[in-house]
Amino acid sequence: MKVAVLMSGGVDSSVVALLLKEKGYDVGGLTMINWEKDVAKKAEQVAHSLGISHKTVDLRKDFYDKVISYFCTTYEEGGTPNPCVECNKYIKFGALLDIALELGYDMVATGHYARIDYDESRNRYLLKKGIDTGKDQSYFLYGLTQQQLSRTIFPLGDLTKPEVREIARQKGMLVVEKKESQEICFIAEDYRDFLVDKIKYNSGKVIDLDNNILGTHRGLPFYTIGQRKGLGISAGRPVYVVNMNTQDNLLILDDEKHLFSDNLVAINNNYIYTDKIEEPLKVTAKIRYRASFADAMIYPGNNMVRVEFEQPQRAITKGQSVVYYLGDYVLGGGIIAD
Repeated sequence: MKVAVLMSGGVDSSVVALLLKEKGYDVGGLTMINWEKDVAKKAEQVAHSLGISHKTVDLRKDFYDKVISYFCTTYEEGGTPNPCVECNKYIKFGALLDIALELGYDMVATGHYARIDYDESRNRYLLKKGIDTGKDQSYFLYGLTQQQLSRTIFPLGDLTKPEVREIARQKGMLVVEKKESQEICFIAEDYRDFLVDKIKYNSGKVIDLDNNILGTHRGLPFYTIGQRKGLGISAGRPVYVVNMNTQDNLLILDDEKHLFSDNLVAINNNYIYTDKIEEPLKVTAKIRYRASFADAMIYPGNNMVRVEFEQPQRAITKGQSVVYYLGDYVLGGGIIAD
């Protein structure tokens, strides 16, 4: 079987290439340029050291159209985007997968910490959590389709990050000490600096839930729900961003207790475990990548899902993804709209 390893030059994808080669696969490296060109040089060096072929493709236009534009627009509309979800759906397992297939590869493999099972009885590919609970990346992959999953291998799903680093050390791979990449690949430091010349925004009033005026904000896209620092407001007590009124351009601050809610509405839902949900279902759910799993009931409706949590969740944020799980399996997920 011919497998294209989507290589970034980091330890995870490098170890994936090594493991698959050792298992006898016909392995080649495939790297996309989506923002920084340097990543291609590092990946090419690793591929050369492993004795495998390597090809670089320029996907900067696709990445800008599908990820950067979405990122900016979501902030403009008062939400907080999740660019990794969009990149996985449209770029890594979209445009780049298509290129791999055109090049004659049968499958692609990545360094994601997740697992794929095939259910023969239902002729369905299932997505599972990686066994390393601290690195599990199934949350970012809930948007994948059956076709995408059928062409994908996640060799690191049964390994922990320390085990992966140890494999790299034992094989003398220089990437073992490479610094972990930042969460958002195209943001070097503060996302606000990235946004400032790419979006429209206006300053406006800062109020509390009793409509007391507390000051002025620089523009709603520069704030996110749950934020406490960098508000430029002296309220005499700790206050947090609890809401944004985009219609009236109001930033709403108040006590932390107002950040907690036991329900949300999700749109643009994608399901992996099944084709669709027609009845209420008990699940565990995550409202952001670093959030804890929480018990919940989901109620499907017209092009939406209502999620009701057993315990209130902190800082449910419009634009983020909520992902539903059945045990270790990803049921699906959607975008938080309310």
